[in-house]
Amino acid sequence: MRSATSSRSDLTRRSFLQGCGSTAGGSLLATALDLRQARAGRDAPPARDKIIGIQVGAVSFVDEGVEQVLDILQERGRVNTIYLTTFTYGRGLAGRQVPGRPFPDHGVPSSDEAFFHGGNYARPHPQYYGDTILKDTRAPDHGKLDIVEKVLPAAKKRGIKVLCSCEDQWRPTAPGFSQVAEVDLQGRRSGTLCLMHPDVRRFWTALVTDLCSSYDIDGILFFNERNGPLLNATGSSHFQQIASASTTCFCEHHGKAAREHGIDFERARDGYRKLDAFVKAALADRRPSDGYFVEFWRLLVEYPEIIAWDKLFDLGKHQVLAEVRAAVKVVKPELEVGFHIEHVNSFNPIFRATRRYSDLAGLADFLKVVVYNNCGGERYQQFIENVGATVFRDVPKDELLRFNNHLLGYGEEASLAALPGAGLSPDYVARETKRALDGVGGKCRILPGIDIGIPTGRDSRKASPEDTYAAVAAALEAGADGVILSRKYSEMRLDNLSAAGRAVRESVH
Repeated sequence: MRSATSSRSDLTRRSFLQGCGSTAGGSLLATALDLRQARAGRDAPPARDKIIGIQVGAVSFVDEGVEQVLDILQERGRVNTIYLTTFTYGRGLAGRQVPGRPFPDHGVPSSDEAFFHGGNYARPHPQYYGDTILKDTRAPDHGKLDIVEKVLPAAKKRGIKVLCSCEDQWRPTAPGFSQVAEVDLQGRRSGTLCLMHPDVRRFWTALVTDLCSSYDIDGILFFNERNGPLLNATGSSHFQQIASASTTCFCEHHGKAAREHGIDFERARDGYRKLDAFVKAALADRRPSDGYFVEFWRLLVEYPEIIAWDKLFDLGKHQVLAEVRAAVKVVKPELEVGFHIEHVNSFNPIFRATRRYSDLAGLADFLKVVVYNNCGGERYQQFIENVGATVFRDVPKDELLRFNNHLLGYGEEASLAALPGAGLSPDYVARETKRALDGVGGKCRILPGIDIGIPTGRDSRKASPEDTYAAVAAALEAGADGVILSRKYSEMRLDNLSAAGRAVRESVH
């Protein structure tokens, strides 16, 4: 006979799964709920000019000069908004071309690997960072240059809006990082920040408050490409490494949040340990007697805390998004706040289930939805390879791709072997744009991120001017409120930028 304690524990777990955040611990999402309710009764935003944005890092303005870069962006790309990479330690948004890849036809044709460091490319104002240990983040890459101070006046003079891009990509050697890093399943500090840690949450609000108070910018674009523990453990993304033992986060702050939400911390950790054993066995081709999917589903049934822990991560991430937006609006309500929606959202139905567009619409003025179609081919293939190596190992991968296409509502795309070279179609761009527009229901703007020159493998598709034209045209014809040319100007060829501008010009007329 089961004990009363066990019954209460099961009830608590069921309650969390059915209505996470509505119990006594619901304060975690209080800000998000307040913001969503405040926007619920608003009409859809009025028609307005299309936003033609581009992501640009500090190094491009240093290498080519502010005025010259602005000339190119306006004349070739019809750009009216710059998403200026202001905070990141990652090379995806900052720095020159990724080492080992061909240089574009502008900028300095040599790697900056020797001096690339990352951090805050503006000047941090100490008075805003008193409540967090993450203080000394200024990027040393360009000496004392304050990139916002440098670019903003010239852009304003031309009527170009400037939003500061802030990315949750860190260097483990950053001062204070080790004290607020996530803790993995083995008790080790990881290379990512714990989103439940008070110092981390205070840092993000301090950073955006500083930027919005110290400069006459037009808003913030916030990047947080974090997939959560369940997807990370099973390799259910396009990242090439499956490291189930490195699943996070199991620190004291997550333990506290778990108690507030009625989750058994130890059972959650035990569940992920068993999931780790399952994944390792799958990668070693040790098939369970009932098959891989049945064994995986059995784990979820026996340990509902696995899903609860994943949901807890989502709550923490969305709380950070809500707090970032709230901090910006306190400074100046008319400033815009947008969030980057990572690429895995395009091709993983499990991830989609945790990112309902209608919920995200209540947290943002716009969403940058990644629809990178050229690199999307190799990324989609890698996703199928990953899930086909663990949870769906019993399914032939070509069949798994077809099955997943049906789940996603995809039309005709390339076969698994041909995906990297073919990329994804302009129809994919249009479909994902329409899905996002339908999901937000007019509550916020949708700005698809267009792939121009994002590095891919040797035999994978490279963006041609025709590809760029077709993708931009597809997004705008699908009803997008604009586009954001991505990932960064320092990767793009100028003929591709001109093709984007041509698609914009023709769509307007």
